[in-house]
Amino acid sequence: WYKTLTSLSLQTLLFEMGDPNLSSLSLQTLLSEKVGQLMDWTGRRAVIRMNGEKFRRFVKAPPRNYSVVIMFTALQPQRQCGVCKQADEEYQILANSWRYSTAFTNKVFFATVDFDEGSDVFQMLNMNSAPSFIHFPAKGKPKKSDSYELQVRGFAAEQLARWVGDRTDVQIRVIRPPNYAGPLMLGFLLAVIGGLAYLRRNNLEFLYNKNVWAFSALCFCLIMTSGQMWNHIRGPPYAHKNPTTGQVSYIHGSSQAQFVAETHIVLFFNSAVTMGMVLLHEAATSDMDIGKRKIMCVAGIGLVMLFFSWLLSIFRAKYHGYPYSFLLS
Repeated sequence: WYKTLTSLSLQTLLFEMGDPNLSSLSLQTLLSEKVGQLMDWTGRRAVIRMNGEKFRRFVKAPPRNYSVVIMFTALQPQRQCGVCKQADEEYQILANSWRYSTAFTNKVFFATVDFDEGSDVFQMLNMNSAPSFIHFPAKGKPKKSDSYELQVRGFAAEQLARWVGDRTDVQIRVIRPPNYAGPLMLGFLLAVIGGLAYLRRNNLEFLYNKNVWAFSALCFCLIMTSGQMWNHIRGPPYAHKNPTTGQVSYIHGSSQAQFVAETHIVLFFNSAVTMGMVLLHEAATSDMDIGKRKIMCVAGIGLVMLFFSWLLSIFRAKYHGYPYSFLLS
């Protein structure tokens, strides 16, 4: 492949210099060699690993009649980019779904550029964050819509496939490898519930316990209102680490997206506010002595005020311009 790449580099250089001896037949030959080389690499790995030289020859330099979707990432351990690893797994699923599809053609290729292998490419494109996805069309330069909005749409393979379809008219049916963890966990949970019901088959009064059902319903509501379903559909990153400063953000700055860590924080805050309300209710209605009821009342008020104030601060951080605050500005 080295000889092929050297030959392609020479022919591409002549084309860029406007060599009059490079006929249309030569251009077609050059294009065929480039496509053939990309097809060969794709046959070995669904995602082509590119450095600066490969990027300039096969993506930037004409002639080209194919699109290239590139994931710019930083997978080396010293970069400590957990999001990059998660996004790479989804990207590999997307590329393999296309590679082994019956509709596979040489119209679209998938590639990656790692920062430690192609830092010059990052500098060329003025990129300072990873992971990022850019579509390089067959003709012309990438437009704004050719840059994938990762923080809005997440990096799930299905979302990436929709974006690729919008940019290239190539529809990719994502095929995930079988994952038996979910069915096994569900089977284990049902077995535990069935076992407990069998052991207490002579006394099933706990099934009519209002507190058990109330607690179960409350947990379900807290999980749903924290944004867990959105995470399941969109597949957002857990958090975002700025590769330049190293600062980790757990709260997304936009109202149109969120991180997984953000939903965990909101779930905890909502649970704390709910616990405060329960304590206030018990303090007002229970038959305990007055001293314990006062403690419950003070604790309930403290939980509601403190954690509701933090919830409001998160809301203000995401919805810029929201004028109201409570305790915390």
